[in-house]
Amino acid sequence: MRLKQFSLDCLSHFSYLVADNTEGIACVIDPQRDIDIYLEEAKKANLTIKYVVLTHCHADFASGHLELAGATNATIAMGAKSDAKFPFHGLFEGNLLELGKNVTLRVLETPGHTPESICLLAYDKSESDKPYAVFTGDTLFLGDVGRPDLLASKGLTADSLASMLYDSLQTKLVSLPDETIVYPAHGAGSACGKNLSKDASSTMSVQKLTNWALKEKNKDAFIKELVSCQTSPPKYFSFTASYNKTNHELLDNSLAGKLKPLSLKELLAVKDAQILDVRTADEFAQGHLKDSINVGLGGKYANWCGAILSPELPIVIIANKGDEKEAAMRLGRIGFDNVRGFLNDLSEIPASTLSQSTNRLDSRQLQQAVVDGSHTVLDVRTESEYHGGHIEGSIHVPLAELKERLSHVPQNKRLTVVCAGGYRSSIAASYLRKHGFTQITDLIGGMGAYVKDVGLRPKT
Repeated sequence: MRLKQFSLDCLSHFSYLVADNTEGIACVIDPQRDIDIYLEEAKKANLTIKYVVLTHCHADFASGHLELAGATNATIAMGAKSDAKFPFHGLFEGNLLELGKNVTLRVLETPGHTPESICLLAYDKSESDKPYAVFTGDTLFLGDVGRPDLLASKGLTADSLASMLYDSLQTKLVSLPDETIVYPAHGAGSACGKNLSKDASSTMSVQKLTNWALKEKNKDAFIKELVSCQTSPPKYFSFTASYNKTNHELLDNSLAGKLKPLSLKELLAVKDAQILDVRTADEFAQGHLKDSINVGLGGKYANWCGAILSPELPIVIIANKGDEKEAAMRLGRIGFDNVRGFLNDLSEIPASTLSQSTNRLDSRQLQQAVVDGSHTVLDVRTESEYHGGHIEGSIHVPLAELKERLSHVPQNKRLTVVCAGGYRSSIAASYLRKHGFTQITDLIGGMGAYVKDVGLRPKT
Protein backbone atom coordinates (compact mmCIF):
# COMPACT_ATOMS: atom_id res chain seq x y z
CA MET A 1 0.00 0.00 0.00
CA ARG A 2 1.08 3.53 -0.77
CA LEU A 3 -0.65 6.13 1.39
CA LYS A 4 -0.04 9.87 1.43
CA GLN A 5 -1.82 12.51 3.46
CA PHE A 6 -2.07 16.06 2.09
CA SER A 7 -2.65 18.96 4.49
CA LEU A 8 -4.21 22.26 3.43
CA ASP A 9 -3.64 24.32 6.56
CA CYS A 10 -5.62 27.40 5.55
CA LEU A 11 -8.81 25.28 5.48
CA SER A 12 -7.71 22.77 8.16
CA HIS A 13 -8.32 20.09 5.52
CA PHE A 14 -6.77 16.65 5.00
CA SER A 15 -7.01 14.66 1.78
CA TYR A 16 -5.45 11.34 0.83
CA LEU A 17 -4.00 9.27 -1.99
CA VAL A 18 -4.10 5.50 -1.51
CA ALA A 19 -2.64 3.10 -4.05
CA ASP A 20 -1.52 -0.45 -4.68
CA ASN A 21 2.16 -0.05 -5.54
CA THR A 22 2.28 -3.38 -7.34
CA GLU A 23 -0.39 -2.58 -9.89
CA GLY A 24 -0.14 1.22 -9.84
CA ILE A 25 -3.85 1.93 -9.26
CA ALA A 26 -4.76 4.80 -6.95
CA CYS A 27 -7.72 6.43 -5.26
CA VAL A 28 -7.88 10.04 -4.04
CA ILE A 29 -10.14 10.74 -1.06
CA ASP A 30 -11.75 14.16 -0.39
CA PRO A 31 -9.48 16.17 -2.73
CA GLN A 32 -9.07 19.93 -2.62
CA ARG A 33 -10.13 21.77 -5.77
CA ASP A 34 -6.65 22.67 -7.05
CA ILE A 35 -5.49 19.19 -7.93
CA ASP A 36 -1.88 19.51 -9.10
CA ILE A 37 -0.56 17.94 -5.88
CA TYR A 38 -2.38 14.66 -6.65
CA LEU A 39 -1.39 14.62 -10.30
CA GLU A 40 2.25 15.25 -9.38
CA GLU A 41 2.23 12.48 -6.76
CA ALA A 42 0.67 10.03 -9.22
CA LYS A 43 3.17 10.92 -11.92
CA LYS A 44 6.11 10.62 -9.52
CA ALA A 45 5.01 7.14 -8.41
CA ASN A 46 3.79 6.02 -11.85
CA LEU A 47 0.20 5.64 -10.62
CA THR A 48 -3.13 5.76 -12.42
CA ILE A 49 -5.87 7.50 -10.45
CA LYS A 50 -8.89 5.26 -10.97
CA TYR A 51 -11.25 6.54 -8.26
CA VAL A 52 -12.06 9.84 -6.61
CA VAL A 53 -14.10 9.30 -3.43
CA LEU A 54 -15.99 11.91 -1.43
CA THR A 55 -16.85 10.85 2.10
CA HIS A 56 -19.78 13.31 1.85
CA CYS A 57 -20.73 16.61 0.22
CA HIS A 58 -18.45 18.95 2.12
CA ALA A 59 -19.65 22.34 3.35
CA ASP A 60 -16.37 24.03 4.21
CA PHE A 61 -14.46 23.64 0.95
CA ALA A 62 -15.15 23.01 -2.72
CA SER A 63 -13.80 19.54 -3.45
CA GLY A 64 -11.81 18.66 -6.55
CA HIS A 65 -13.74 15.59 -7.69
CA LEU A 66 -14.84 17.11 -11.01
CA GLU A 67 -11.35 18.46 -11.67
CA LEU A 68 -9.68 15.08 -11.00
CA ALA A 69 -12.26 13.17 -13.00
CA GLY A 70 -11.74 15.58 -15.89
CA ALA A 71 -7.96 15.30 -15.74
CA THR A 72 -7.67 11.52 -15.25
CA ASN A 73 -10.98 9.99 -16.35
CA ALA A 74 -11.33 8.62 -12.82
CA THR A 75 -14.70 7.44 -11.52
CA ILE A 76 -16.31 9.68 -8.91
CA ALA A 77 -17.71 7.61 -6.04
CA MET A 78 -19.68 8.69 -2.98
CA GLY A 79 -22.43 7.56 -0.67
CA ALA A 80 -25.43 6.29 -2.60
CA LYS A 81 -27.77 8.54 -0.58
CA SER A 82 -26.17 11.65 -2.05
CA ASP A 83 -28.37 13.83 -4.23
CA ALA A 84 -25.46 15.18 -6.29
CA LYS A 85 -26.28 16.39 -9.81
CA PHE A 86 -23.21 14.99 -11.58
CA PRO A 87 -22.62 11.35 -12.59
CA PHE A 88 -21.19 9.29 -9.73
CA HIS A 89 -20.94 5.69 -8.59
CA GLY A 90 -23.14 5.25 -5.53
CA LEU A 91 -21.51 3.39 -2.66
CA PHE A 92 -23.36 1.11 -0.23
CA GLU A 93 -22.32 -0.68 2.95
CA GLY A 94 -19.71 -3.34 2.21
CA ASN A 95 -18.91 -2.23 -1.34
CA LEU A 96 -15.28 -2.77 -2.32
CA LEU A 97 -12.99 -0.57 -4.39
CA GLU A 98 -10.19 -2.85 -5.58
CA LEU A 99 -6.92 -1.00 -6.22
CA GLY A 100 -4.99 -4.19 -6.92
CA LYS A 101 -4.54 -7.71 -5.65
CA ASN A 102 -3.32 -6.41 -2.28
CA VAL A 103 -5.04 -3.08 -1.57
CA THR A 104 -8.80 -2.73 -1.12
CA LEU A 105 -11.09 -0.03 0.23
CA ARG A 106 -14.31 -1.17 1.92
CA VAL A 107 -17.26 1.13 2.44
CA LEU A 108 -18.95 1.80 5.77
CA GLU A 109 -22.18 3.80 5.60
CA THR A 110 -21.94 6.21 8.54
CA PRO A 111 -24.78 8.76 8.39
CA GLY A 112 -24.88 11.50 11.00
CA HIS A 113 -22.82 14.49 9.94
CA THR A 114 -24.79 14.20 6.71
CA PRO A 115 -27.17 11.44 5.56
CA GLU A 116 -24.82 10.26 2.80
CA SER A 117 -21.62 10.18 4.91
CA ILE A 118 -19.35 7.17 4.50
CA CYS A 119 -16.05 5.97 5.92
CA LEU A 120 -13.51 3.86 4.05
CA LEU A 121 -11.56 0.97 5.51
CA ALA A 122 -8.18 0.40 3.84
CA TYR A 123 -6.82 -3.15 3.70
CA ASP A 124 -3.34 -4.26 2.67
CA LYS A 125 -3.73 -8.01 2.25
CA SER A 126 0.02 -8.47 1.86
CA GLU A 127 0.32 -7.45 5.52
CA SER A 128 -2.87 -8.48 7.34
CA ASP A 129 -6.51 -9.37 6.96
CA LYS A 130 -7.37 -6.58 9.41
CA PRO A 131 -7.98 -2.99 8.27
CA TYR A 132 -4.82 -0.91 8.24
CA ALA A 133 -6.59 2.45 8.34
CA VAL A 134 -9.99 4.10 8.29
CA PHE A 135 -10.69 7.32 6.42
CA THR A 136 -13.44 8.90 8.48
CA GLY A 137 -14.30 12.11 6.60
CA ASP A 138 -16.31 14.29 9.00
CA THR A 139 -17.86 11.34 10.84
CA LEU A 140 -15.00 10.95 13.33
CA PHE A 141 -12.39 13.58 14.04
CA LEU A 142 -9.49 13.28 16.44
CA GLY A 143 -11.04 14.30 19.74
CA ASP A 144 -14.51 15.03 18.38
CA VAL A 145 -17.10 14.19 15.72
CA GLY A 146 -18.73 16.10 12.89
CA ARG A 147 -21.38 18.64 13.77
CA PRO A 148 -24.97 17.54 12.97
CA ASP A 149 -26.57 20.97 12.52
CA LEU A 150 -25.67 21.96 8.95
CA LEU A 151 -28.76 20.59 7.20
CA ALA A 152 -31.58 22.32 9.08
CA SER A 153 -32.53 24.11 5.87
CA LYS A 154 -33.08 20.67 4.28
CA GLY A 155 -35.61 19.67 6.92
CA LEU A 156 -33.24 17.46 8.93
CA THR A 157 -32.94 18.30 12.60
CA ALA A 158 -29.67 18.29 14.49
CA ASP A 159 -31.15 15.82 16.98
CA SER A 160 -32.11 13.32 14.26
CA LEU A 161 -28.69 13.48 12.63
CA ALA A 162 -26.97 13.23 16.01
CA SER A 163 -28.99 10.08 16.66
CA MET A 164 -27.79 8.62 13.35
CA LEU A 165 -24.21 9.58 14.19
CA TYR A 166 -24.36 7.83 17.55
CA ASP A 167 -25.50 4.64 15.82
CA SER A 168 -22.75 4.95 13.21
CA LEU A 169 -20.07 5.33 15.86
CA GLN A 170 -21.30 2.58 18.16
CA THR A 171 -22.20 -0.01 15.51
CA LYS A 172 -19.47 0.63 12.94
CA LEU A 173 -16.40 2.43 14.27
CA VAL A 174 -16.07 1.42 17.92
CA SER A 175 -15.71 -2.22 16.90
CA LEU A 176 -12.70 -1.59 14.66
CA PRO A 177 -9.38 -3.08 15.81
CA ASP A 178 -7.43 -0.87 18.21
CA GLU A 179 -4.44 -0.59 15.89
CA THR A 180 -6.50 0.81 12.98
CA ILE A 181 -5.10 4.22 12.03
CA VAL A 182 -7.67 7.02 11.93
CA TYR A 183 -7.38 9.57 9.13
CA PRO A 184 -10.02 12.37 9.31
CA ALA A 185 -10.89 15.01 6.73
CA HIS A 186 -10.18 17.92 9.08
CA GLY A 187 -7.94 18.97 11.93
CA ALA A 188 -7.73 21.76 14.49
CA GLY A 189 -9.17 25.05 13.27
CA SER A 190 -12.05 23.55 11.31
CA ALA A 191 -15.57 24.78 12.11
CA CYS A 192 -16.91 21.29 11.33
CA GLY A 193 -16.35 20.23 14.94
CA LYS A 194 -15.94 21.80 18.37
CA ASN A 195 -12.66 20.53 19.82
CA LEU A 196 -10.46 18.98 17.16
CA SER A 197 -6.97 17.75 17.95
CA LYS A 198 -3.89 19.29 16.35
CA ASP A 199 -2.73 15.80 15.40
CA ALA A 200 -2.96 14.62 11.79
CA SER A 201 -3.72 10.98 12.60
CA SER A 202 -4.39 8.69 15.53
CA THR A 203 -5.44 5.12 16.25
CA MET A 204 -8.78 3.69 17.26
CA SER A 205 -7.35 2.68 20.63
CA VAL A 206 -6.35 6.28 21.40
CA GLN A 207 -9.69 7.62 20.22
CA LYS A 208 -11.61 5.11 22.31
CA LEU A 209 -9.71 6.36 25.35
CA THR A 210 -9.73 10.09 24.64
CA ASN A 211 -12.59 11.01 22.29
CA TRP A 212 -15.66 11.92 24.33
CA ALA A 213 -18.00 10.86 21.52
CA LEU A 214 -16.73 7.28 21.51
CA LYS A 215 -16.67 7.06 25.31
CA GLU A 216 -20.25 8.29 25.76
CA LYS A 217 -22.46 5.19 25.74
CA ASN A 218 -25.75 6.87 26.63
CA LYS A 219 -27.47 7.92 23.41
CA ASP A 220 -29.56 10.73 24.91
CA ALA A 221 -26.52 12.18 26.67
CA PHE A 222 -24.51 11.95 23.43
CA ILE A 223 -27.19 13.83 21.48
CA LYS A 224 -27.48 16.52 24.15
CA GLU A 225 -23.74 17.08 24.31
CA LEU A 226 -23.27 17.10 20.54
CA VAL A 227 -26.01 19.59 19.68
CA SER A 228 -25.26 21.97 22.58
CA CYS A 229 -22.87 24.90 22.35
CA GLN A 230 -22.24 24.56 18.63
CA THR A 231 -20.98 27.89 17.28
CA SER A 232 -22.82 29.36 14.32
CA PRO A 233 -21.45 27.74 11.14
CA PRO A 234 -19.62 30.04 8.74
CA LYS A 235 -22.08 31.73 6.40
CA TYR A 236 -20.65 30.20 3.23
CA PHE A 237 -21.15 26.60 4.40
CA SER A 238 -24.67 26.23 3.00
CA PHE A 239 -23.59 27.71 -0.33
CA THR A 240 -20.53 25.49 -0.66
CA ALA A 241 -22.39 22.33 0.37
CA SER A 242 -24.90 22.97 -2.42
CA TYR A 243 -22.13 23.95 -4.83
CA ASN A 244 -20.37 20.62 -4.29
CA LYS A 245 -23.48 18.83 -5.52
CA THR A 246 -23.60 20.70 -8.83
CA ASN A 247 -21.90 19.95 -12.13
CA HIS A 248 -20.03 23.25 -12.01
CA GLU A 249 -17.27 24.78 -14.10
CA LEU A 250 -13.75 23.44 -13.54
CA LEU A 251 -11.37 25.66 -11.57
CA ASP A 252 -8.78 26.20 -14.30
CA ASN A 253 -11.49 27.14 -16.79
CA SER A 254 -13.03 29.55 -14.31
CA LEU A 255 -9.70 31.27 -13.61
CA ALA A 256 -8.76 31.47 -17.28
CA GLY A 257 -12.06 33.05 -18.20
CA LYS A 258 -12.49 35.50 -15.34
CA LEU A 259 -9.12 36.51 -13.93
CA LYS A 260 -8.35 39.41 -16.22
CA PRO A 261 -6.46 42.69 -15.67
CA LEU A 262 -8.61 45.79 -15.23
CA SER A 263 -7.87 49.48 -15.16
CA LEU A 264 -9.26 51.36 -12.17
CA LYS A 265 -12.01 52.75 -14.36
CA GLU A 266 -12.94 49.26 -15.56
CA LEU A 267 -12.83 47.88 -12.02
CA LEU A 268 -15.16 50.56 -10.71
CA ALA A 269 -17.53 49.96 -13.62
CA VAL A 270 -18.22 46.35 -12.54
CA LYS A 271 -21.81 46.53 -11.31
CA ASP A 272 -22.36 45.59 -7.65
CA ALA A 273 -18.70 44.64 -7.31
CA GLN A 274 -17.21 43.58 -3.99
CA ILE A 275 -13.73 45.14 -3.93
CA LEU A 276 -11.44 42.65 -2.18
CA ASP A 277 -8.01 43.97 -1.14
CA VAL A 278 -5.78 41.02 -0.23
CA ARG A 279 -2.69 42.93 0.85
CA THR A 280 -1.49 43.01 4.45
CA ALA A 281 -3.33 45.10 7.03
CA ASP A 282 -0.43 47.58 7.15
CA GLU A 283 -0.36 47.97 3.37
CA PHE A 284 -4.12 48.39 3.32
CA ALA A 285 -3.99 51.09 6.01
CA GLN A 286 -1.42 53.08 4.06
CA GLY A 287 -3.76 53.45 1.08
CA HIS A 288 -6.78 51.67 -0.35
CA LEU A 289 -9.94 52.27 -2.34
CA LYS A 290 -13.05 53.51 -0.59
CA ASP A 291 -15.48 50.65 0.21
CA SER A 292 -12.85 47.95 -0.29
CA ILE A 293 -12.66 45.06 2.16
CA ASN A 294 -9.28 43.86 3.43
CA VAL A 295 -8.80 40.10 3.77
CA GLY A 296 -5.07 39.42 3.68
CA LEU A 297 -3.68 36.35 1.93
CA GLY A 298 -1.54 35.61 4.97
CA GLY A 299 -4.28 34.20 7.21
CA LYS A 300 -7.32 31.92 6.86
CA TYR A 301 -8.20 33.91 3.79
CA ALA A 302 -10.87 31.72 2.19
CA ASN A 303 -12.72 31.19 5.48
CA TRP A 304 -13.03 34.91 6.13
CA CYS A 305 -13.88 35.75 2.54
CA GLY A 306 -16.67 33.21 2.87
CA ALA A 307 -17.88 34.85 6.08
CA ILE A 308 -17.84 38.43 4.77
CA LEU A 309 -18.42 38.29 1.00
CA SER A 310 -21.39 37.13 -1.04
CA PRO A 311 -21.01 34.31 -3.58
CA GLU A 312 -23.79 35.90 -5.62
CA LEU A 313 -22.10 39.26 -6.32
CA PRO A 314 -19.00 39.84 -8.48
CA ILE A 315 -15.61 40.17 -6.80
CA VAL A 316 -12.74 42.32 -8.07
CA ILE A 317 -9.31 41.81 -6.55
CA ILE A 318 -6.64 44.27 -5.46
CA ALA A 319 -3.34 42.50 -4.85
CA ASN A 320 0.39 42.98 -5.01
CA LYS A 321 1.71 42.05 -8.43
CA GLY A 322 1.69 38.29 -8.85
CA ASP A 323 -0.69 37.55 -5.97
CA GLU A 324 -3.92 37.93 -7.91
CA LYS A 325 -4.01 34.33 -9.18
CA GLU A 326 -3.51 32.86 -5.71
CA ALA A 327 -6.23 35.16 -4.36
CA ALA A 328 -8.71 34.00 -7.00
CA MET A 329 -7.68 30.34 -6.75
CA ARG A 330 -8.20 30.32 -2.99
CA LEU A 331 -11.65 31.82 -3.46
CA GLY A 332 -12.29 28.95 -5.86
CA ARG A 333 -11.43 26.54 -3.06
CA ILE A 334 -14.75 27.46 -1.42
CA GLY A 335 -16.66 27.67 -4.70
CA PHE A 336 -16.54 31.46 -5.03
CA ASP A 337 -16.08 31.59 -8.80
CA ASN A 338 -17.52 35.11 -9.07
CA VAL A 339 -14.20 36.91 -9.66
CA ARG A 340 -14.40 39.43 -12.49
CA GLY A 341 -10.80 40.59 -12.62
CA PHE A 342 -8.03 42.38 -10.75
CA LEU A 343 -6.56 45.88 -10.66
CA ASN A 344 -3.65 45.82 -13.07
CA ASP A 345 -1.78 48.85 -11.72
CA LEU A 346 -1.70 49.56 -7.98
CA SER A 347 -0.29 53.04 -8.64
CA GLU A 348 -3.78 54.07 -9.76
CA ILE A 349 -5.01 53.90 -6.15
CA PRO A 350 -3.14 56.90 -4.66
CA ALA A 351 -4.01 58.96 -7.74
CA SER A 352 -7.74 58.30 -7.31
CA THR A 353 -10.16 60.57 -5.49
CA LEU A 354 -11.48 57.35 -3.91
CA SER A 355 -8.15 56.64 -2.21
CA GLN A 356 -8.20 56.46 1.59
CA SER A 357 -5.71 55.77 4.37
CA THR A 358 -6.44 54.81 7.97
CA ASN A 359 -4.62 55.31 11.25
CA ARG A 360 -4.20 52.16 13.31
CA LEU A 361 -3.63 52.48 17.05
CA ASP A 362 -0.84 50.82 18.97
CA SER A 363 -1.37 49.37 22.45
CA ARG A 364 -0.40 52.50 24.39
CA GLN A 365 -2.60 54.72 22.25
CA LEU A 366 -5.56 52.39 22.75
CA GLN A 367 -4.96 52.20 26.50
CA GLN A 368 -5.09 56.00 26.73
CA ALA A 369 -8.17 56.17 24.50
CA VAL A 370 -9.96 53.67 26.75
CA VAL A 371 -8.94 55.54 29.91
CA ASP A 372 -10.14 58.90 28.64
CA GLY A 373 -13.30 57.40 27.14
CA SER A 374 -12.65 58.62 23.61
CA HIS A 375 -12.84 55.15 22.07
CA THR A 376 -15.03 52.10 22.52
CA VAL A 377 -13.41 48.71 21.89
CA LEU A 378 -15.10 46.23 19.55
CA ASP A 379 -13.65 42.75 20.11
CA VAL A 380 -14.19 40.41 17.12
CA ARG A 381 -12.51 37.30 18.52
CA THR A 382 -14.35 34.06 19.23
CA GLU A 383 -16.32 33.41 22.41
CA SER A 384 -13.55 31.36 23.99
CA GLU A 385 -10.89 33.96 23.14
CA TYR A 386 -13.00 36.77 24.54
CA HIS A 387 -13.81 34.98 27.78
CA GLY A 388 -10.14 34.11 28.18
CA GLY A 389 -9.43 37.81 28.77
CA HIS A 390 -10.63 41.09 27.23
CA ILE A 391 -10.44 44.84 27.62
CA GLU A 392 -12.89 46.04 30.23
CA GLY A 393 -15.99 47.65 28.70
CA SER A 394 -15.45 46.21 25.24
CA ILE A 395 -18.30 45.16 22.97
CA HIS A 396 -18.07 41.58 21.72
CA VAL A 397 -19.23 40.62 18.22
CA PRO A 398 -17.29 37.68 16.71
CA LEU A 399 -16.14 38.36 13.16
CA ALA A 400 -17.99 35.28 11.93
CA GLU A 401 -21.25 36.91 13.10
CA LEU A 402 -20.51 40.52 12.19
CA LYS A 403 -22.43 40.44 8.93
CA GLU A 404 -25.65 39.48 10.70
CA ARG A 405 -25.08 41.57 13.84
CA LEU A 406 -24.25 44.99 12.42
CA SER A 407 -27.12 46.43 14.47
CA HIS A 408 -25.19 45.46 17.64
CA VAL A 409 -22.37 47.83 16.69
CA PRO A 410 -22.95 51.48 17.73
CA GLN A 411 -22.61 53.93 14.85
CA ASN A 412 -22.28 57.07 16.98
CA LYS A 413 -19.06 56.09 18.78
CA ARG A 414 -15.39 56.07 17.88
CA LEU A 415 -14.58 52.37 17.66
CA THR A 416 -11.29 50.53 17.80
CA VAL A 417 -11.57 46.95 16.57
CA VAL A 418 -9.37 44.30 18.21
CA CYS A 419 -8.64 40.64 17.54
CA ALA A 420 -5.79 38.32 18.52
CA GLY A 421 -3.08 39.58 16.16
CA GLY A 422 -4.47 42.34 13.95
CA TYR A 423 -5.59 40.25 10.98
CA ARG A 424 -9.30 39.85 11.74
CA SER A 425 -9.58 43.40 13.10
CA SER A 426 -8.55 44.84 9.74
CA ILE A 427 -11.18 42.70 8.02
CA ALA A 428 -13.86 43.88 10.45
CA ALA A 429 -12.82 47.54 10.34
CA SER A 430 -12.86 47.62 6.54
CA TYR A 431 -16.23 45.87 6.47
CA LEU A 432 -17.70 48.38 8.92
CA ARG A 433 -16.37 51.33 6.93
CA LYS A 434 -17.94 49.93 3.78
CA HIS A 435 -21.27 49.78 5.60
CA GLY A 436 -21.33 53.37 6.73
CA PHE A 437 -19.33 53.39 9.97
CA THR A 438 -17.10 56.45 9.78
CA GLN A 439 -15.23 56.47 13.11
CA ILE A 440 -13.36 53.17 12.86
CA THR A 441 -9.78 52.17 13.54
CA ASP A 442 -8.13 48.96 14.71
CA LEU A 443 -5.35 47.76 16.98
CA ILE A 444 -1.90 47.01 15.59
CA GLY A 445 -0.77 43.58 16.76
CA GLY A 446 -4.09 42.76 18.38
CA MET A 447 -4.62 41.53 21.92
CA GLY A 448 -1.30 39.70 21.83
CA ALA A 449 0.52 43.03 21.61
CA TYR A 450 -1.87 44.72 24.05
CA VAL A 451 -1.38 42.12 26.78
CA LYS A 452 2.39 42.24 26.30
CA ASP A 453 2.62 46.05 26.29
CA VAL A 454 -0.16 47.05 28.67
CA GLY A 455 -1.55 43.94 30.35
CA LEU A 456 -5.07 43.14 31.46
CA ARG A 457 -6.64 43.43 34.84
CA PRO A 458 -6.93 40.03 36.51
CA LYS A 459 -10.27 38.36 35.82
CA THR A 460 -12.68 38.45 38.77
